[in-house]
Amino acid sequence: MSEPKIGLALSSGGARGFSHLGVIKILEEHQIPIDYIAGSSMGALVGAFYGAGQSVKSLYQLANTFKRKYFLDFTVPKKGLIQGELLKSYISMFTYGKNIEDFPIPTAIVATDIYSGEKVVFEKGDAAKAVRASISIPGVFVPEKDGDHLLVDGGVIDRIPISVVKDMGADIIIAVDCSKFEKNTEVYSIYDIIMQSIDIMQNEITNYRMMDADVVMRPEVYAFSSRNYTQIGKIIEKGEEEAYQHIDKIKKVIADWKDRHAN
Repeated sequence: MSEPKIGLALSSGGARGFSHLGVIKILEEHQIPIDYIAGSSMGALVGAFYGAGQSVKSLYQLANTFKRKYFLDFTVPKKGLIQGELLKSYISMFTYGKNIEDFPIPTAIVATDIYSGEKVVFEKGDAAKAVRASISIPGVFVPEKDGDHLLVDGGVIDRIPISVVKDMGADIIIAVDCSKFEKNTEVYSIYDIIMQSIDIMQNEITNYRMMDADVVMRPEVYAFSSRNYTQIGKIIEKGEEEAYQHIDKIKKVIADWKDRHAN
């Protein structure tokens, strides 16, 4: 009997995106294979690290020692506050300097071309450059130049890249959304304003696209600021809790797929 190909679509969400790690851990523990990964912004960062071959254990250790100071190379504000070269080096280190096409798990990284307004999907080439582009929050990070493209955060155009992982060949799509719009009065900085604005812009269209996913997880991370890098352990736990609640549904979706495709 053939096995379905399972794709994981990981959303943007700033620090909340560490909940993706908790989801991946629980999927692994229950022997749910991950055949394809597509990610936007923080989902691209987590997805690329895992897709490149990092173990869940090492990613947990990495997350719990993560500090924003690792990538705060400030620049004179023209196109962004943060240059992003420190972050690119950080990404390169934890993706083993690989090109995306060399990852053990096929991975797609989503960014937005600020010139054309089009979605740019990286499935090959320098992983660090692609992820750096995908997490380039407009106004915070200097955009990433790539040929004729000037690239910013993938969450601007596709907060949760369900269609991307479907195009990769996934038979079953598990979507993890940790950045859906919630009313939030804790808006204190330019970062908060930008992130909240992106969530608002993407809210309706993302709800529509969710219909194409077989399983939708929404970890309860909305009480945490998207820039809260001091409670990563708790954010990861929320991902674990959400994934655990969906394991039976995922197994049923897989079983139903096998029944439909039985020889």
